Parts: sequence; C-alpha cells; structure tokens
Amino acid sequence: MRLFAAATGRRRFLAAVGAFGGAALVQRVHAAEAGIFSLGVASGDPLADGVVLWTRLVPKPLGGGGMGTRPVPVQWQVARDANMRQVLQRGTVLALPEMAHSVHVEVHGLEPARSYWYQFKAGSEVSPVGRTRTAPAPGARVERLRFAFASCQHYEHAYYSAYRDMAAVEDLDFVVHLGDYIYERGPTANQPRKHDGPEITTLEQYRNRYALYKLDPSLQAAHAAAPWIVTWDDHEVDNNYATLIPEDDQTPQAFAARRAAAYQAYYEHMPLRLVSLPKGPDLQLFRRFTMGDLAELHVLDTRQYRSDQPCGDRLKPRCPEALAEAASMLGDRQERWLLAGLNLSRARWNVMAQQTVMAQFDVDPRPESALFNLDQWDGYVAARERLLRYLAARRPANPVVITGDIHSNWVFDLKSDFANPDSATVATEFAGTSISSNFSKEFTAQLTAAMPSNPHTKFFNGDQRGYTLCTITPKQWQTDLRVVTNPIDPESTVSTLASFVVEDGRPGAQKI
Repeated sequence: MRLFAAATGRRRFLAAVGAFGGAALVQRVHAAEAGIFSLGVASGDPLADGVVLWTRLVPKPLGGGGMGTRPVPVQWQVARDANMRQVLQRGTVLALPEMAHSVHVEVHGLEPARSYWYQFKAGSEVSPVGRTRTAPAPGARVERLRFAFASCQHYEHAYYSAYRDMAAVEDLDFVVHLGDYIYERGPTANQPRKHDGPEITTLEQYRNRYALYKLDPSLQAAHAAAPWIVTWDDHEVDNNYATLIPEDDQTPQAFAARRAAAYQAYYEHMPLRLVSLPKGPDLQLFRRFTMGDLAELHVLDTRQYRSDQPCGDRLKPRCPEALAEAASMLGDRQERWLLAGLNLSRARWNVMAQQTVMAQFDVDPRPESALFNLDQWDGYVAARERLLRYLAARRPANPVVITGDIHSNWVFDLKSDFANPDSATVATEFAGTSISSNFSKEFTAQLTAAMPSNPHTKFFNGDQRGYTLCTITPKQWQTDLRVVTNPIDPESTVSTLASFVVEDGRPGAQKI
C-alpha cells in the first residue's frame, strides 16, 4: 500500500492547507449526505495568539469515510460567543481525500488567555459548536491554571463517563491526553462494547478504529469543551512497540508500513499543527507550551525514539541491559531538547507530560528479590538517573511529571536515590488512572503488598477508572483524582477519590 508519504500527496496537502481553490477539483457536499460531522469537532495546541481547529467529514464513519476521492471545501469561523454571533475570523479550507477529509485550521491573531467558540460548515451541514481557549502570553502574570489529563480509553472495557464529567468542569484551560487514545487489538468476548473488527494494521483500519472511538458522545463533549494537547503511547500503533521494533513477529518492512499508517491516522484525527504532518513512519510530536509565567509544559514522546525494552520486556528482575548507559527512553535529540528547555524555563512550574511511570517501583516486596516493569523507566535506569541528576543540579522550578499508561492512580516522590528513602526529593509524579481500560484485581493486590518496600510511593489505587484534574497557582499545585462509580454505566457519577498538593519550592506531594 502506498501511504501518504508520497511527495505528490504531501505537496498537494501543503498547497491546500488554509486555502480554497481549484473549483473543478472540488466535490460539492449535498444536503442528502447527512451526518458528515458525525465525529464532532476539536481544538488543540493552544498558543497565546491562536489554536488548531479540527474536524473530519465522515458520512460513513466505519466504512472508510464515504466522502469519495475529491477535495471538499469546508468553511470555518471563530466567535467571541457560544451563539456564534460575534464572529471574529472566518475562512475556507480544503478537506483532502489523502487526509481522510480531515481539516486542521491554524488560527492566529487571537487574544491571549481568553475563550473562543468555533464551528464548521460543509455544503448545507453545520457542525456542533466547540469552545477553545488561547494560552496566556509568554511572561504574563498568571494567577491560576486548571487542566485535566487522561489516558488509556479502551473502547471495549467501559463507557466514557469520565469524559462527560470532564466536559462539565468550569474554566478548564486545556486537556492533556497522554496516550492510548485507541487500542489496536480485535474484539474481545464478554465486554460492554465491541471493537469494529480484527487487529488493525492498515490505514483504512486505523481510520475506522479512530472513527469508532470518536463516535462516543462523551469523548466528543470533552473535545468540544477545551483545547487538547496530545501525545501517544503504544496502542496507537502496537502494544509495547519501541521505535521500529514491534511487540511480536512482523518484518521490519511490514512494521514500518504499519507505523506509517498508524501515524498518519493519528494526525488525521488529532488537532495537531502542520509541523506534525507525518513523513512516512516519522511524526514530530514532542513540543513545548508556555502558559505565561506560571507553567511550562514539556510534552514528551517515549515510544518513537526509545531503545528496545531490556531483558525481553515484561515484569522481570533487571538484567545488565536495563542499567546500560546507552539505553534511552527519549532518544538523544529529545533528551537534549528536554534538558535545554528545563534549563531555560522561567516558569513557576515545569510540567513533563509523558507516558510510562518514571518512579522506581519494586513489585516484589521480599528483600532478597526484585521485580520491575521493564517497559517503564525502570527498564531505562541510566536515562532516568541522567534526568533526575539534572533536576537536582540545575533546579528548574517545581518539576512535576504527569504520567499515563498504568491504568491506576499513583503519587510518587521522585528521589535522587531510590535506594535511600532519606535522599532528596527532586520532583513529584502523578500517574493517572485510565479512562476505561481495565486493571487486574490480582495485580492490584500484589502492588498493594509491595507498597511498604517502596516508601517514596505516596498513593496507589488500581480499583477505579477516571481522570486527573490539576489546579495550579503561584503558591500551590493541587491534584484531584476523579473516579467513576460504575465504569460500565454510561451515566455513572464521578467523584473525587483523593486530593494532593505540592507547595511552591517544596518537591513532594502531601495528601489533603
């Protein structure tokens, strides 16, 4: 299959972004083609002067899209009010078949730190209205930020009640999604919902899987409520893949083609900027967002560049590979970028948004043995030590790590020496539970038993699904762990399980 990395397709897309032309090539949208905005709307990558607006035209969400093979003009507008009466900007962009008739409108010229509303129109159909918000201006005094983070939304395992609750949060500045937006596996028996087909490997299959997930009304509501800042983990491609190394037996050529298809589908369905347009099996995703003088958000990609998991992966004792200096979670270029950004940051809080648990955790409570999850930073010990040593030496203000992947809630003090509980705490880590993905009750019991031998672990809960809500001021960071009462009830209530604070200048979390 020839993917969109072809130069002709890429040039066509670049030429069409933000412009409307070639009337002879344009497929008109007729009123009879109902439901073309069935996947909703989204915005993302907020800057001080603008955001990305996203939608995709999909009359047949699970049948390849159904829009044909010609470009379609899509009108967009941005307003000061939810009723779309005070329109500030409008334009027309082409939705191209090469990009599954998705559009990514990069809006500029907006005011910092304020809410806007947006909408699309194609032919006679009008999309839902979405709310977005620009970032505070760099260096501007900011007294408060509120954001949510989430991950791991396996469609089959549960409903998205957590997203319905998230969409109702007042004054939400942005949402961070930390990966596993889709799951690649085929359907599983005895689940409340079903995947649309077998394990996905082709571009059309990845597109259909994203469409299945995005048809969920609660997910659509969360996208329409605030701008999203996204990164991925493994299931957007293949479980536990590392760089171009798959989980199981696939030829290098086949996996490169699969990763290219997965990356293209990811871009097509996320509110990402043109700089992230994929080039075959490569996509630029690590990036940085400045929120006035209050926070700097360093968004990391811990899949595309990492070295292979050591010791054969999984839960095992460490072998020498896990301690190797050359082993890398981020890759050399991204690691240098992160350290340079932390060094230059003047923000009060430095947030590292990433995928797998950074803290050490020995799953075996017996003193004479040890077990570690080698897909996490515990399999990349030297890389973690380089980062934590840098935090201890250079002391960027208030480093906080937010983490997905683990399907459970954790709070950690990140120590300069995990073997010495009395060593300095150099940062704080909050790992959020899954939106819907299951967590083993047996593993919960095993981890609970291991807690006393990991004293830097301040909290663990593997029993509930949900998301994490963070409120930041110059003096304090507060994390609220929001959990769903019944994940297989689409109307389930959501409540706060626990809350923690980090005080300015004092790394480490305290329960309140």
